[in-house]
Parts: sequence; C-alpha cells; structure tokens
Amino acid sequence: MHVSLDTMVDTLKAAAESSRLRILALLSRGDLTVSDLTEILGQSQPRVSRHLKLLLEAGLIGRYQEGSWAFFRLSDADSARDFVMGLVSGIRGADPQVERDLERLASVKRKRQDRATEYFSVNAASWDHIRSLHVPDRAVEAAMLKLVGKRPFQSMLDLGTGTGRLLEIFSPLYRRGVGIDMSREMLTVARANLDKAGISNAQVRQGDIFAPPVERDAFDLVTIHQVLHYLDDPARAIHEAARLLRPAGRLVIVDFAPHALEFLRDEHAHMRLGFSDRQIKEWFSEAGLDLEDAQEFEPRGGNEAKLTVKLWLGRDRRLLIADPSNESRQAKVSSIGEIA
Repeated sequence: MHVSLDTMVDTLKAAAESSRLRILALLSRGDLTVSDLTEILGQSQPRVSRHLKLLLEAGLIGRYQEGSWAFFRLSDADSARDFVMGLVSGIRGADPQVERDLERLASVKRKRQDRATEYFSVNAASWDHIRSLHVPDRAVEAAMLKLVGKRPFQSMLDLGTGTGRLLEIFSPLYRRGVGIDMSREMLTVARANLDKAGISNAQVRQGDIFAPPVERDAFDLVTIHQVLHYLDDPARAIHEAARLLRPAGRLVIVDFAPHALEFLRDEHAHMRLGFSDRQIKEWFSEAGLDLEDAQEFEPRGGNEAKLTVKLWLGRDRRLLIADPSNESRQAKVSSIGEIA
C-alpha cells in the first residue's frame, strides 16, 4: 500500500486485534452479514459491529445494503485487498480458533445452499421450459470464453447476474468480479453457487441495472446475459453498462434474436421479443462502443417454435486509435457494419 507512515500505522492498529483478524479471514472467503459474523464468532452484535466500524474506517473492508440486510466484504481497492490477503494467508489452517470459524462459516454457507435449492425447486419447471427452446447454455458459454480469450484481466461486472454462472466461468481470468441483481432470491442462489465453487474473488450485490452500485470507468469486462428482453428500455441499460467500462473495455451481451413467441411475453414477463444485429449495433454506437463481433446459435431440430440465441461483443472506442491492432479491429467492425 503506497500510503504515509501514519496511515500505515493506523491501518495496522485496526487489523492488529484477534477478532478483527478473524473477521478479515472470514471476509476473504466471501461477503457476510453482521448476523453471519455474530453466529460464527460467538460474539454479541454490538461487539461485532464495533470491530466492523474500525475496519471500515481503516479502509480494509466495504459495506453495502441489500434491503434490510447489510453485507460486508473486503475493500474494492486492490492495495487494501492485497494487504489483507497477505495478512490472513499466514493464519489460514494454522490457528485452531480460525479453523473453528471456518467450520461455522461452512455451516452458514450450507444454509444459503438450502435456501437456494428451495428457490430452484419452485421455479425449475418454468426455467426448464424456456431452456428447451434454445441451444444448451454450455454451447453459448464456450463461445463466450473463446471470444473473451485467455488473457487475465483486472475486473468483471455481470449485470443481472442471476445464478452467478458467468462469474463462475470467468473466475480464472479476473482478479475481482461483481454481480448485480435486483432479486434477493437470485442473489441467495448466486452466493450459494459461488460458495460451492470455492470462488472468493467475486461478490454479488443487490442493485438496479439502470443505476448499478459500482464505480464508473472501472471494469475491463461487463456482461449482460439473457437480461435485455426483460427491460422496457434496453438502450438505456447498454448506455449505463458502457459508462462502467474502462477505456477499450468490452461489453458482452447474450440474448435472443427476433422471434414471435408471444407466450414468453404473456407468461414469462418478457418485455421484448428478441433483438436484431442492426438494433444492437445502433445502441452500441450511441453508447460509444464499436460492435466487434456478432454470433448466432440456432436451435436444434426443425421446430419453428424455437429461439435463436445471439452473442454480441462491443468495445469501448476510447484509446482505440493508440491500439496497434486498430486496423484489424476496424476491418472487422466494417464487415459487421454490413449486417442488415
């Protein structure tokens, strides 16, 4: 951390207490509420809240509200996260008290998984029906991974994260991942899935896709997977997503091509019946993005009552002129521009 001596001393003082170190070790494994921490640490809520206040003031952790619940996480600042991870890495598995904390943490996560399983059981039939109309999700996921490439990057944001699946599949590539969703039930599912997969470099938060509770110009990759068709103003969602990208950052959208399955509007709350390449290209352009790629995944079989899945990749055009691969990108953008 590049800070003054006095600031470093204050930071070390904040962390140099056994309960606060235990809290940091727990938050390094994922976001937790005050109630979660009270249950795990076996301490009173006022005492836990006091520890959290000191860690917040030192900039080592962050807080966000989700309805009536407040969640705590490690700081979004890379320097602070690196500092904390360096501290807690030396005590994991080496202290009996920390080991007991991790056992209780596993119990808290099992409860999350139980709530997620219950929610899935209620909604599974509806989701399975829609899935049966298009290509398997894994085929689209494989295409997304290929499109994004294998080069690691700093940060990812998944808008309308749902089950947290995209945060899971891209977790080996990003250093910090954030998922946003309005549904607390879906956030419960996402947290359970991330816990089950052992992913600690991602977090999910409740928030509106039109006003995401994250910083602007901060993400290398933003994804919007099967969300636009639920929105009454998709163009605005794309515009807001573009504002969150770093210069030359990428926006990946997955949704349906235009179709005429009215029952999705009547029975499943779809506001829009798919999107054309031309429409997405126009919205990208208005948001300061260049459309770099568009892929199509037709359903299997000859049944006309099926859905074609589309994948679009847009890139923030800032700094594109300075990119040595600009000419090849521009050639590709020009070829896509011929799409009808």
